[in-house]
Amino acid sequence: MVLHDSADDLSSSLPALVDQLREGDQLWILDNASGDTSADVAARLAPGATVLRSDENLGFAGGVNRALEHATAELLMLLNPDAVLLPGALDILRDAAARHPEWAAWQALVALDDGETVNTSGNLVHWLGFGWSGGLDARLSEVGEAEETVGFSSGAALVVRRADWELVGGFEPRYFMYGEDLDLGLRLRLAGRESGVVPSAVVEHGYEFIKGDYKWFHLERNRWWTVLGTYPGRILVPLLPALLVFELALLPVAWRGGWLRPKLRAQAAVLRELPAILARRRRTQELRRATDREFAAGLTSSLDSPLLSAARAIPFAETLQRQYWALVLRTLR
Repeated sequence: MVLHDSADDLSSSLPALVDQLREGDQLWILDNASGDTSADVAARLAPGATVLRSDENLGFAGGVNRALEHATAELLMLLNPDAVLLPGALDILRDAAARHPEWAAWQALVALDDGETVNTSGNLVHWLGFGWSGGLDARLSEVGEAEETVGFSSGAALVVRRADWELVGGFEPRYFMYGEDLDLGLRLRLAGRESGVVPSAVVEHGYEFIKGDYKWFHLERNRWWTVLGTYPGRILVPLLPALLVFELALLPVAWRGGWLRPKLRAQAAVLRELPAILARRRRTQELRRATDREFAAGLTSSLDSPLLSAARAIPFAETLQRQYWALVLRTLR
C-alpha cells in the first residue's frame, strides 16, 4: 500500500485488510512524503506492518517498486489506501492463483464506495493506447461471477505473481502515476502471460475521475510511452499514421475541453523523451513471447466508455477507427 496524504482513508481500508491477513503474510506500507499523519496512522492501525517513509514523493509507480523491493512472497498484492476489502475477498484472490495458472495478474471486482455501483469489472485498452474501467457505473448486481481474462487488471486491487513482476521489471517509475497498470498488463501480455478479474472478490473504492491538468498530462504522456514501448513492430508501424492523425484531431477537442495546455506539454515531453522511450522499447521487446495476433487480441476498437466522450466527439471517429483496426488485424493473418 502506497500512501500520500491518505490518513483519512486508512481507518476503513487498513482494518479490513489486516483482518484478512494470514500468518506469514507480509504487509508493506510506503508513505510518499505525506504532509499529514499517514505514516503514523498506518503504524497504529497495522502494528504488524513495516511502514517505510520516503522523503520524496516517488509517485504510485515508484512507491510500489520501492516497497516491493523488500517483499518475499510468491504473490504480491497492491491495494489503494482508499480501497476497502469486503469480507473474504483476500482469500478468494489468493486462491485464484491455483485456478488460473495462465494469469500473471488479476484484480478484484472494484465497486464505488456506495457499494452498489461498479468502478471496474476488468479494464479494457483501446488500440490507440487509451485504457478505461470496464463496466463503469453499472449496477454491481449486473456483474456475473465468471472469472475472465481482461485487457489489463486495475492497480487499485491487483494481485501479481512475484516471478512475473520480476520478469517484466515491475512498474515503469517514470510514469509517476496513471497508466502504469495498463503498461504492466501489456508487457505481461507481450511476455505471453494474461491478466484477469475475479468478480466474487469485491473491493469498495473511493474513485473519482478528476480531469485536472496534472492528470491529463500524465495520462497522455504515459499513453505514448506505453504504445511506443509495448506494441510489436508489425502492429505499431501500420498504426503510426492513425496515431499521428488522431493526435492532431485531439487538439481541438482538448481546446474545447479545457485541457489543451497539458496535452501540448505531454506531446513536447514525448518528443523530448523519445531516446529514453526507444531504449526502453528495445528492452521491453526482448520479453516477447506472444505472437502479433495474441498481443492484438488484448486490444479493442470499442469507444464505449463514458470517459472517451472526447474521442467520440471527433467526426466519423467511431467508424473510421474500427475500420482501420480491422484492416491492421487482417495484415496479421
